[in-house]
Amino acid sequence: MEKSILKDFTKYVSLNILGMIGLSCYILADTFFVAEALGSAGIAALNFSIAIYSIIHGTGLMIGIGGAARYSILKAQKEDKRADRVFATCLKLGIFIGAIFLVTGIFGSRSLALILGADTSTLPLTKTYLMTILCFAPFFIINNIMIAFVRNDNSPKLSMAAMLTGSFSNIILDYVFMFPLGMGMFGAAFATSLAPIISLGVLLMHFVKGKNNFRTIRSRMLLSSALDIFSLGLSAFITEVSSAVVLITFNLVILKLEGNLGVASYGIVANIALVGIAIFVGIAQGIQPLISKGYGLKNDVVLKKVMKLALFTSLVTASIIYLSVVCNVSSIIRTFNSEQNLEIAQIAKTGLSIYFIGFLFAGVNIIMAAYLSAVERAKDAFVISVARGCVIIVPLVILLSRTLKMTGIWLAFVLTECIVTMITIFVIGLRNKVKFRVLTR
Repeated sequence: MEKSILKDFTKYVSLNILGMIGLSCYILADTFFVAEALGSAGIAALNFSIAIYSIIHGTGLMIGIGGAARYSILKAQKEDKRADRVFATCLKLGIFIGAIFLVTGIFGSRSLALILGADTSTLPLTKTYLMTILCFAPFFIINNIMIAFVRNDNSPKLSMAAMLTGSFSNIILDYVFMFPLGMGMFGAAFATSLAPIISLGVLLMHFVKGKNNFRTIRSRMLLSSALDIFSLGLSAFITEVSSAVVLITFNLVILKLEGNLGVASYGIVANIALVGIAIFVGIAQGIQPLISKGYGLKNDVVLKKVMKLALFTSLVTASIIYLSVVCNVSSIIRTFNSEQNLEIAQIAKTGLSIYFIGFLFAGVNIIMAAYLSAVERAKDAFVISVARGCVIIVPLVILLSRTLKMTGIWLAFVLTECIVTMITIFVIGLRNKVKFRVLTR
Protein backbone atom coordinates (compact mmCIF):
# COMPACT_ATOMS: atom_id res chain seq x y z
CA MET A 1 0.00 0.00 0.00
CA GLU A 2 2.72 2.50 1.04
CA LYS A 3 4.84 1.75 -2.06
CA SER A 4 1.79 2.30 -4.27
CA ILE A 5 1.03 5.66 -2.60
CA LEU A 6 4.65 6.78 -2.94
CA LYS A 7 4.70 5.74 -6.61
CA ASP A 8 1.49 7.66 -7.40
CA PHE A 9 2.68 10.66 -5.38
CA THR A 10 6.03 10.78 -7.19
CA LYS A 11 4.34 10.40 -10.57
CA TYR A 12 1.66 13.07 -10.16
CA VAL A 13 3.73 15.60 -8.20
CA SER A 14 6.87 15.42 -10.37
CA LEU A 15 4.87 15.78 -13.57
CA ASN A 16 2.86 18.69 -12.20
CA ILE A 17 5.92 20.48 -10.88
CA LEU A 18 7.51 20.27 -14.32
CA GLY A 19 4.30 21.45 -15.94
CA MET A 20 3.83 24.37 -13.54
CA ILE A 21 7.44 25.45 -13.98
CA GLY A 22 6.66 25.46 -17.69
CA LEU A 23 3.59 27.65 -17.15
CA SER A 24 5.52 30.06 -14.92
CA CYS A 25 8.13 30.44 -17.64
CA TYR A 26 5.48 32.21 -19.76
CA ILE A 27 6.16 35.40 -17.82
CA LEU A 28 9.81 34.63 -16.99
CA ALA A 29 10.63 34.36 -20.70
CA ASP A 30 8.79 37.64 -21.31
CA THR A 31 10.83 39.27 -18.54
CA PHE A 32 14.15 38.17 -20.02
CA PHE A 33 13.36 39.23 -23.60
CA VAL A 34 11.60 42.45 -22.54
CA ALA A 35 14.63 43.36 -20.40
CA GLU A 36 16.92 42.81 -23.39
CA ALA A 37 14.72 44.68 -25.87
CA LEU A 38 13.07 47.44 -23.81
CA GLY A 39 15.19 47.88 -20.67
CA SER A 40 13.92 49.00 -17.25
CA ALA A 41 10.80 50.73 -18.66
CA GLY A 42 9.78 47.43 -20.27
CA ILE A 43 10.32 45.45 -17.05
CA ALA A 44 8.30 47.99 -15.05
CA ALA A 45 5.45 47.87 -17.59
CA LEU A 46 5.50 44.07 -17.57
CA ASN A 47 5.43 44.03 -13.78
CA PHE A 48 2.33 46.25 -13.77
CA SER A 49 0.66 43.76 -16.15
CA ILE A 50 1.54 40.50 -14.38
CA ALA A 51 -1.17 41.08 -11.77
CA ILE A 52 -3.87 40.79 -14.43
CA TYR A 53 -2.24 37.69 -15.90
CA SER A 54 -2.33 36.14 -12.40
CA ILE A 55 -6.07 36.86 -12.13
CA ILE A 56 -6.76 35.27 -15.54
CA HIS A 57 -4.57 32.28 -14.69
CA GLY A 58 -6.20 31.98 -11.26
CA THR A 59 -9.69 32.01 -12.76
CA GLY A 60 -8.77 29.09 -15.02
CA LEU A 61 -7.24 27.21 -12.09
CA MET A 62 -10.29 27.82 -9.90
CA ILE A 63 -12.71 26.41 -12.46
CA GLY A 64 -10.36 23.63 -13.58
CA ILE A 65 -9.19 22.42 -10.17
CA GLY A 66 -12.60 22.89 -8.54
CA GLY A 67 -14.36 21.03 -11.34
CA ALA A 68 -11.71 18.30 -11.59
CA ALA A 69 -11.85 17.72 -7.81
CA ARG A 70 -15.64 17.26 -7.95
CA TYR A 71 -15.23 15.09 -11.06
CA SER A 72 -12.76 12.78 -9.26
CA ILE A 73 -15.00 12.47 -6.20
CA LEU A 74 -18.04 11.62 -8.35
CA LYS A 75 -16.05 9.12 -10.44
CA ALA A 76 -14.85 7.36 -7.28
CA GLN A 77 -18.50 7.13 -6.25
CA LYS A 78 -19.54 5.76 -9.71
CA GLU A 79 -21.61 8.88 -10.52
CA ASP A 80 -20.47 9.09 -14.16
CA LYS A 81 -23.33 11.18 -15.54
CA ARG A 82 -23.01 13.80 -12.82
CA ALA A 83 -19.24 13.87 -13.42
CA ASP A 84 -19.80 14.64 -17.13
CA ARG A 85 -22.24 17.39 -16.17
CA VAL A 86 -19.50 19.00 -14.05
CA PHE A 87 -17.14 19.06 -17.05
CA ALA A 88 -19.80 20.69 -19.27
CA THR A 89 -20.45 23.32 -16.58
CA CYS A 90 -16.74 24.11 -16.33
CA LEU A 91 -16.45 24.75 -20.06
CA LYS A 92 -19.46 27.07 -20.05
CA LEU A 93 -18.10 29.00 -17.08
CA GLY A 94 -14.69 29.30 -18.74
CA ILE A 95 -16.12 30.68 -21.98
CA PHE A 96 -18.44 33.12 -20.19
CA ILE A 97 -15.83 34.56 -17.80
CA GLY A 98 -13.21 34.59 -20.57
CA ALA A 99 -15.54 36.73 -22.67
CA ILE A 100 -15.81 39.25 -19.82
CA PHE A 101 -12.01 39.53 -19.71
CA LEU A 102 -11.92 39.95 -23.50
CA VAL A 103 -14.38 42.86 -23.45
CA THR A 104 -12.40 44.45 -20.60
CA GLY A 105 -9.25 44.17 -22.73
CA ILE A 106 -10.82 45.91 -25.71
CA PHE A 107 -12.44 48.79 -23.85
CA GLY A 108 -10.62 49.12 -20.53
CA SER A 109 -6.90 48.43 -21.00
CA ARG A 110 -5.78 52.06 -20.72
CA SER A 111 -7.81 52.74 -17.56
CA LEU A 112 -6.59 49.48 -16.05
CA ALA A 113 -2.96 50.36 -16.80
CA LEU A 114 -3.33 53.71 -15.03
CA ILE A 115 -4.96 52.07 -11.98
CA LEU A 116 -2.07 49.60 -11.78
CA GLY A 117 0.46 52.45 -11.56
CA ALA A 118 1.65 53.06 -15.14
CA ASP A 119 2.89 56.61 -15.88
CA THR A 120 3.68 58.46 -19.11
CA SER A 121 6.86 56.42 -19.72
CA THR A 122 5.30 53.01 -19.11
CA LEU A 123 1.63 53.53 -20.10
CA PRO A 124 1.90 52.62 -23.83
CA LEU A 125 3.83 49.41 -23.06
CA THR A 126 1.53 48.41 -20.18
CA LYS A 127 -1.63 49.07 -22.20
CA THR A 128 -0.33 46.99 -25.13
CA TYR A 129 0.52 44.00 -22.95
CA LEU A 130 -2.74 44.14 -21.00
CA MET A 131 -4.95 44.43 -24.07
CA THR A 132 -3.28 41.44 -25.74
CA ILE A 133 -3.44 38.99 -22.83
CA LEU A 134 -7.00 40.03 -21.91
CA CYS A 135 -8.19 39.41 -25.48
CA PHE A 136 -6.74 35.89 -25.30
CA ALA A 137 -8.11 35.25 -21.80
CA PRO A 138 -10.69 32.64 -22.96
CA PHE A 139 -7.83 30.44 -24.23
CA PHE A 140 -5.83 30.79 -20.99
CA ILE A 141 -8.88 29.78 -18.94
CA ILE A 142 -10.01 26.86 -21.14
CA ASN A 143 -6.43 25.57 -21.26
CA ASN A 144 -6.24 25.46 -17.45
CA ILE A 145 -9.61 23.68 -17.28
CA MET A 146 -8.53 21.04 -19.80
CA ILE A 147 -5.15 20.52 -18.10
CA ALA A 148 -6.90 19.82 -14.77
CA PHE A 149 -9.44 17.38 -16.24
CA VAL A 150 -6.92 15.51 -18.39
CA ARG A 151 -4.61 15.17 -15.37
CA ASN A 152 -7.44 13.83 -13.18
CA ASP A 153 -8.50 11.51 -16.00
CA ASN A 154 -5.36 9.38 -15.47
CA SER A 155 -3.20 11.26 -18.00
CA PRO A 156 -0.77 13.39 -15.94
CA LYS A 157 1.99 12.87 -18.54
CA LEU A 158 -0.08 14.40 -21.34
CA SER A 159 -1.10 17.25 -19.04
CA MET A 160 2.58 17.94 -18.31
CA ALA A 161 3.51 17.65 -21.99
CA ALA A 162 0.88 20.23 -22.89
CA MET A 163 2.14 22.70 -20.29
CA LEU A 164 5.78 22.28 -21.30
CA THR A 165 5.01 22.50 -25.03
CA GLY A 166 3.14 25.74 -24.45
CA SER A 167 6.00 27.13 -22.39
CA PHE A 168 8.76 26.20 -24.83
CA SER A 169 6.78 27.59 -27.75
CA ASN A 170 6.40 30.83 -25.79
CA ILE A 171 10.16 31.13 -25.35
CA ILE A 172 10.81 30.53 -29.05
CA LEU A 173 8.04 32.89 -30.19
CA ASP A 174 9.21 35.56 -27.71
CA TYR A 175 12.60 35.63 -29.40
CA VAL A 176 11.20 35.53 -32.96
CA PHE A 177 8.56 38.22 -32.38
CA MET A 178 10.77 40.62 -30.39
CA PHE A 179 14.09 40.42 -32.24
CA PRO A 180 13.95 39.26 -35.88
CA LEU A 181 10.43 40.72 -36.31
CA GLY A 182 10.87 43.68 -33.93
CA MET A 183 7.32 43.54 -32.57
CA GLY A 184 8.27 44.99 -29.16
CA MET A 185 5.91 44.60 -26.19
CA PHE A 186 3.09 43.34 -28.40
CA GLY A 187 5.39 40.54 -29.56
CA ALA A 188 6.04 39.45 -25.96
CA ALA A 189 2.33 39.47 -25.12
CA PHE A 190 1.33 37.77 -28.39
CA ALA A 191 3.88 34.97 -27.84
CA THR A 192 2.51 34.39 -24.34
CA SER A 193 -1.06 34.41 -25.65
CA LEU A 194 -0.38 31.81 -28.36
CA ALA A 195 1.09 29.38 -25.81
CA PRO A 196 -2.25 28.16 -24.34
CA ILE A 197 -3.62 27.59 -27.85
CA ILE A 198 -0.63 25.37 -28.66
CA SER A 199 -1.09 23.61 -25.30
CA LEU A 200 -4.75 22.92 -26.12
CA GLY A 201 -3.65 21.32 -29.39
CA VAL A 202 -1.55 18.83 -27.40
CA LEU A 203 -4.41 18.12 -24.97
CA LEU A 204 -6.71 17.22 -27.87
CA MET A 205 -4.69 14.00 -28.22
CA HIS A 206 -6.52 12.76 -25.11
CA PHE A 207 -9.74 12.80 -27.13
CA VAL A 208 -8.24 11.73 -30.46
CA LYS A 209 -6.85 8.56 -28.84
CA GLY A 210 -10.18 7.92 -27.13
CA LYS A 211 -8.68 7.93 -23.62
CA ASN A 212 -11.16 10.46 -22.24
CA ASN A 213 -13.59 9.24 -19.61
CA PHE A 214 -15.33 12.63 -19.50
CA ARG A 215 -17.39 14.26 -22.23
CA THR A 216 -19.62 17.26 -22.81
CA ILE A 217 -23.31 16.59 -22.38
CA ARG A 218 -26.31 18.86 -22.83
CA SER A 219 -27.32 20.21 -19.47
CA ARG A 220 -28.46 23.42 -17.86
CA MET A 221 -25.78 25.36 -16.02
CA LEU A 222 -27.11 25.37 -12.47
CA LEU A 223 -26.02 28.09 -10.08
CA SER A 224 -25.54 25.51 -7.31
CA SER A 225 -23.14 23.50 -9.50
CA ALA A 226 -21.16 26.62 -10.45
CA LEU A 227 -20.88 27.67 -6.79
CA ASP A 228 -19.74 24.17 -5.83
CA ILE A 229 -16.98 24.29 -8.46
CA PHE A 230 -15.93 27.77 -7.34
CA SER A 231 -15.81 26.74 -3.67
CA LEU A 232 -13.61 23.70 -4.34
CA GLY A 233 -11.23 25.70 -6.54
CA LEU A 234 -11.32 28.92 -4.54
CA SER A 235 -8.02 28.34 -2.75
CA ALA A 236 -6.24 27.94 -6.11
CA PHE A 237 -7.84 31.18 -7.34
CA ILE A 238 -6.90 33.10 -4.21
CA THR A 239 -3.34 31.74 -4.35
CA GLU A 240 -2.99 33.32 -7.79
CA VAL A 241 -4.96 36.44 -6.99
CA SER A 242 -2.88 36.89 -3.84
CA SER A 243 0.11 37.17 -6.17
CA ALA A 244 -1.78 39.88 -8.06
CA VAL A 245 -2.74 41.74 -4.88
CA VAL A 246 0.84 41.55 -3.62
CA LEU A 247 2.18 42.76 -6.98
CA ILE A 248 -0.21 45.70 -7.14
CA THR A 249 0.40 46.70 -3.52
CA PHE A 250 4.18 46.33 -3.79
CA ASN A 251 4.27 48.22 -7.11
CA LEU A 252 2.30 51.20 -5.79
CA VAL A 253 4.28 51.41 -2.53
CA ILE A 254 7.66 50.91 -4.24
CA LEU A 255 6.73 53.47 -6.90
CA LYS A 256 6.49 56.11 -4.15
CA LEU A 257 9.74 55.01 -2.50
CA GLU A 258 12.04 54.30 -5.45
CA GLY A 259 10.16 55.17 -8.67
CA ASN A 260 10.24 53.05 -11.83
CA LEU A 261 13.72 51.71 -11.05
CA GLY A 262 12.37 50.29 -7.80
CA VAL A 263 9.45 48.69 -9.64
CA ALA A 264 11.90 47.21 -12.16
CA SER A 265 13.94 45.78 -9.27
CA TYR A 266 10.83 44.26 -7.74
CA GLY A 267 9.96 42.90 -11.19
CA ILE A 268 13.12 40.77 -11.09
CA VAL A 269 12.31 39.46 -7.60
CA ALA A 270 8.63 38.87 -8.39
CA ASN A 271 9.27 36.99 -11.61
CA ILE A 272 11.82 34.65 -10.04
CA ALA A 273 9.35 34.16 -7.16
CA LEU A 274 6.64 33.16 -9.66
CA VAL A 275 8.72 30.11 -10.60
CA GLY A 276 9.18 29.17 -6.94
CA ILE A 277 5.48 29.55 -6.16
CA ALA A 278 4.69 27.52 -9.30
CA ILE A 279 6.66 24.60 -7.84
CA PHE A 280 4.54 24.64 -4.68
CA VAL A 281 1.37 24.94 -6.76
CA GLY A 282 2.65 21.96 -8.77
CA ILE A 283 2.93 19.91 -5.56
CA ALA A 284 -0.57 21.05 -4.53
CA GLN A 285 -2.07 20.19 -7.92
CA GLY A 286 -0.22 16.88 -7.99
CA ILE A 287 -1.72 15.69 -4.71
CA GLN A 288 -5.23 16.94 -5.56
CA PRO A 289 -6.32 13.88 -7.65
CA LEU A 290 -4.90 11.54 -4.99
CA ILE A 291 -6.56 13.43 -2.12
CA SER A 292 -9.92 13.72 -3.91
CA LYS A 293 -9.92 10.02 -4.78
CA GLY A 294 -8.86 9.00 -1.25
CA TYR A 295 -11.52 11.27 0.22
CA GLY A 296 -14.19 9.88 -2.12
CA LEU A 297 -13.26 6.34 -1.00
CA LYS A 298 -12.99 7.48 2.69
CA ASN A 299 -9.41 6.15 2.88
CA ASP A 300 -7.66 8.02 5.74
CA VAL A 301 -4.41 6.08 5.23
CA VAL A 302 -3.98 7.55 1.75
CA LEU A 303 -4.83 11.07 2.93
CA LYS A 304 -2.29 11.05 5.80
CA LYS A 305 0.52 9.47 3.76
CA VAL A 306 0.08 11.85 0.81
CA MET A 307 0.05 14.91 3.09
CA LYS A 308 3.20 13.84 4.94
CA LEU A 309 5.00 13.38 1.62
CA ALA A 310 3.71 16.71 0.30
CA LEU A 311 4.78 18.75 3.33
CA PHE A 312 8.21 17.10 3.45
CA THR A 313 8.71 17.76 -0.27
CA SER A 314 7.66 21.39 0.21
CA LEU A 315 10.17 22.07 2.99
CA VAL A 316 13.05 20.40 1.14
CA THR A 317 12.17 22.27 -2.07
CA ALA A 318 11.93 25.63 -0.28
CA SER A 319 15.37 25.12 1.28
CA ILE A 320 16.91 24.24 -2.11
CA ILE A 321 15.28 27.26 -3.79
CA TYR A 322 16.51 29.67 -1.10
CA LEU A 323 20.09 28.38 -1.17
CA SER A 324 20.12 28.43 -4.99
CA VAL A 325 18.92 32.04 -5.11
CA VAL A 326 21.32 33.31 -2.42
CA CYS A 327 24.33 31.54 -3.95
CA ASN A 328 23.57 32.84 -7.46
CA VAL A 329 22.04 36.23 -6.67
CA SER A 330 24.49 38.29 -8.77
CA SER A 331 24.10 36.07 -11.84
CA ILE A 332 20.30 36.17 -11.58
CA ILE A 333 20.25 39.96 -11.43
CA ARG A 334 22.67 40.34 -14.37
CA THR A 335 20.39 38.15 -16.50
CA PHE A 336 17.42 40.49 -16.10
CA ASN A 337 19.29 43.80 -15.76
CA SER A 338 20.40 44.36 -19.36
CA GLU A 339 21.33 48.01 -18.70
CA GLN A 340 23.48 46.87 -15.71
CA ASN A 341 21.89 49.61 -13.61
CA LEU A 342 23.63 49.66 -10.20
CA GLU A 343 20.56 50.93 -8.32
CA ILE A 344 18.38 48.12 -9.71
CA ALA A 345 21.07 45.56 -8.88
CA GLN A 346 21.41 46.71 -5.26
CA ILE A 347 17.65 46.81 -4.55
CA ALA A 348 17.08 43.43 -6.22
CA LYS A 349 19.99 41.81 -4.36
CA THR A 350 18.60 42.75 -0.95
CA GLY A 351 15.11 41.75 -2.07
CA LEU A 352 16.08 38.28 -3.27
CA SER A 353 18.03 37.56 -0.07
CA ILE A 354 15.12 38.45 2.25
CA TYR A 355 11.98 37.70 0.20
CA PHE A 356 12.77 34.04 -0.48
CA ILE A 357 12.97 33.16 3.23
CA GLY A 358 9.17 33.29 3.06
CA PHE A 359 9.15 30.24 0.78
CA LEU A 360 9.80 28.00 3.81
CA PHE A 361 6.27 28.88 4.96
CA ALA A 362 4.54 29.65 1.63
CA GLY A 363 4.80 26.06 0.37
CA VAL A 364 3.13 24.69 3.51
CA ASN A 365 0.31 27.24 3.24
CA ILE A 366 -0.38 26.55 -0.45
CA ILE A 367 -0.40 22.77 0.05
CA MET A 368 -2.65 22.89 3.13
CA ALA A 369 -5.15 25.15 1.35
CA ALA A 370 -5.24 22.73 -1.61
CA TYR A 371 -5.72 19.74 0.71
CA LEU A 372 -8.60 21.38 2.58
CA SER A 373 -10.33 22.25 -0.72
CA ALA A 374 -9.93 18.69 -2.01
CA VAL A 375 -11.64 17.25 1.11
CA GLU A 376 -14.55 19.72 0.86
CA ARG A 377 -13.34 21.98 3.68
CA ALA A 378 -13.66 25.05 1.48
CA LYS A 379 -14.20 27.50 4.36
CA ASP A 380 -10.94 26.54 6.07
CA ALA A 381 -9.09 26.72 2.74
CA PHE A 382 -10.63 30.14 2.14
CA VAL A 383 -9.41 31.44 5.52
CA ILE A 384 -5.84 30.35 4.77
CA SER A 385 -5.83 31.66 1.21
CA VAL A 386 -7.38 35.05 2.04
CA ALA A 387 -5.08 35.51 5.03
CA ARG A 388 -1.97 35.16 2.86
CA GLY A 389 -3.59 36.90 -0.10
CA CYS A 390 -4.50 40.31 1.27
CA VAL A 391 -5.75 40.44 4.85
CA ILE A 392 -2.29 40.30 6.42
CA ILE A 393 0.22 41.26 3.75
CA VAL A 394 -1.34 44.54 2.59
CA PRO A 395 -1.34 46.21 6.04
CA LEU A 396 2.16 44.83 6.73
CA VAL A 397 3.57 46.23 3.47
CA ILE A 398 2.13 49.68 4.19
CA LEU A 399 3.24 49.67 7.84
CA LEU A 400 6.75 48.23 7.42
CA SER A 401 7.54 50.34 4.34
CA ARG A 402 7.05 53.48 6.44
CA THR A 403 9.53 52.39 9.09
CA LEU A 404 12.02 50.14 7.26
CA LYS A 405 11.56 51.40 3.65
CA MET A 406 12.46 48.70 1.05
CA THR A 407 13.67 46.22 3.68
CA GLY A 408 10.24 46.42 5.30
CA ILE A 409 8.57 45.61 1.99
CA TRP A 410 10.64 42.45 1.55
CA LEU A 411 10.06 41.43 5.18
CA ALA A 412 6.29 41.85 4.80
CA PHE A 413 6.08 38.77 2.57
CA VAL A 414 8.16 36.65 4.98
CA LEU A 415 6.17 37.68 8.07
CA THR A 416 2.85 37.16 6.28
CA GLU A 417 3.64 33.58 5.27
CA CYS A 418 4.96 32.83 8.78
CA ILE A 419 1.79 34.19 10.44
CA VAL A 420 -0.44 32.27 7.99
CA THR A 421 1.40 29.02 8.81
CA MET A 422 0.56 29.59 12.47
CA ILE A 423 -3.07 30.28 11.54
CA THR A 424 -3.10 27.06 9.48
CA ILE A 425 -1.81 25.01 12.41
CA PHE A 426 -4.49 26.59 14.64
CA VAL A 427 -7.32 25.94 12.12
CA ILE A 428 -6.31 22.30 11.63
CA GLY A 429 -5.85 21.74 15.36
CA LEU A 430 -9.19 23.37 16.22
CA ARG A 431 -11.10 21.27 13.68
CA ASN A 432 -9.44 18.06 14.88
CA LYS A 433 -10.38 18.89 18.51
CA VAL A 434 -14.02 19.47 17.52
CA LYS A 435 -14.04 16.21 15.56
CA PHE A 436 -12.53 14.31 18.51
CA ARG A 437 -15.14 15.68 20.92
CA VAL A 438 -17.98 14.67 18.58
CA LEU A 439 -16.59 11.14 18.24
CA THR A 440 -16.18 10.67 22.02
CA ARG A 441 -19.66 11.82 22.98
